[in-house]
Amino acid sequence: MTILSSLLLDVSTGLAVALFVVLPVLGLAIGGAAAYVILQKIAKKKSEQKLDETSQQVEKMLASAKAECKQLKKEAVLEAKEQELKRRNEFEQEMKEKRAEQQRIEARLNKQEDALERKDQELSKKLDSVEQQKNNLNHRLEEVEKTREELSHQHELMVQELERVAQLTKEEAKAQLTDEILDETRRDCAVQVRNLEQQAKDEADLNAKNIITLAIQRCASDHASESTVSVVPLPNDDMKARIIGREGRNIRAIENATGIELIIDDTPEVVILSGFDPVRREIARLTLERLISDGRIHPARIEETVEKVTKEIDQQIKAAGENAMFEVGIFGLHPELIKLIGRLKFRTSYGQNVYRHSIEVAQLAGLMAQELGLDVNFAKRAGLLHDIGKAVDREQEGTHIQIGADLAKKYKENAMIVNAIMAHHGDVEPKTIEAVLIQAADAISGARPGARRETGSNYVKRLEKLEEIASSFRGVDKSYAIQAGREVRVIVKPDQVDDTKAMYLAKDIAKKIENELEYPGQIKVNVIREFRSAEFAK
Repeated sequence: MTILSSLLLDVSTGLAVALFVVLPVLGLAIGGAAAYVILQKIAKKKSEQKLDETSQQVEKMLASAKAECKQLKKEAVLEAKEQELKRRNEFEQEMKEKRAEQQRIEARLNKQEDALERKDQELSKKLDSVEQQKNNLNHRLEEVEKTREELSHQHELMVQELERVAQLTKEEAKAQLTDEILDETRRDCAVQVRNLEQQAKDEADLNAKNIITLAIQRCASDHASESTVSVVPLPNDDMKARIIGREGRNIRAIENATGIELIIDDTPEVVILSGFDPVRREIARLTLERLISDGRIHPARIEETVEKVTKEIDQQIKAAGENAMFEVGIFGLHPELIKLIGRLKFRTSYGQNVYRHSIEVAQLAGLMAQELGLDVNFAKRAGLLHDIGKAVDREQEGTHIQIGADLAKKYKENAMIVNAIMAHHGDVEPKTIEAVLIQAADAISGARPGARRETGSNYVKRLEKLEEIASSFRGVDKSYAIQAGREVRVIVKPDQVDDTKAMYLAKDIAKKIENELEYPGQIKVNVIREFRSAEFAK
């Protein structure tokens, strides 16, 4: 019992303890559940209130939107009605204007139609009148045709009568009349041409003579005549042996070093240097003179002297080119062109020094250009360079004209300068007046008395060729070259050449001379026609 009671007491005590512990927990749980339920109800109630409020706001917004839509719809309808009314008014106005324009067009067309009807009536009347005039013209044409036939018949009778009287056919008379008219016309033209040419010549000759005379008076130059040989004097004939040297070694050394042939003959106290290159010939001359003066003549000394003289000659060439520029008064030439101008100092043409000739041509051309109001610097530059090809024509193939033009192009000279160089002998057409002045100045410089010379055989051949050209024309009786070939007198047969043909004959002879003959200066062609009539009184 005691155990049971103790057990029961323990159980009751545990239950009491459990209840004491569990009941608060259970109360808390029940209270939390009740609170949750209450909170849920409160949240649901609030959400329902918010939903009601939202529904009310939505209804208000819908009501407002519906009211606004109705208002917009009403305004759109009103605006559409206004646009429709406006377009209807514009359409009516446009239609009104188109109807008015159409009415104006109809009125204008009606007027034009009335005018066309009136013109049609007038044209009908004119056509009737023209038809009547046409009939009258046809009638007159028939009368004219009859008259023409009668006149043609009478003309044929007259022609036949004239042919019988003149004893010539119609074709023969026409040919004779044509020849007479042609002869008379040709004679009148020749007289007119001769008068015009004479007038032009009188004026041109006077002006040209004044200009050329003034240029020649202001430009005076000396003329040096040189050839392809140079003569070196010796102090005595013993020097010849020293120049030749043992077994000819000295003379061979000189010839090999200079390229010039030494001619040592029986001529006393003289050595002749022969060669076509004037610069080399000058080098050989100076070398030989210095060797003779020094007295030491052997191959080593010869080579040393030739080298020194060559350098000196190069300096002289450059100095000569610069002096030519300063003397003429032009600047800006290419250095190589300056050297080539200096080389012309040792070059001759027909015995005339080309260096002095080029300077003289430049001065003459400049003076004439100044008198005519042309480009003086251009004329001087072209004159100084016109024979530049002769500086190297023995080293290059081609004429000195073509070589000179190529050199001018190579060293960037003006195209007009190149044309003046190519035209100074008439090979091409001159493009500037200055180029014509170069031709004139070149002829003046070459035609100065004593400026040029030629061999006797060439001189005789030129005169013979001159007479041969003049005698080759029909009607020429005799021809004579006079005044050292500067004039040819042509005597014609008077029965074959009249005065008019004599003028044309002189032009033809001069043209053929220009094309076939080379000569310095100019040649005058003088055609002489003399008619003699002789009778004997018995």
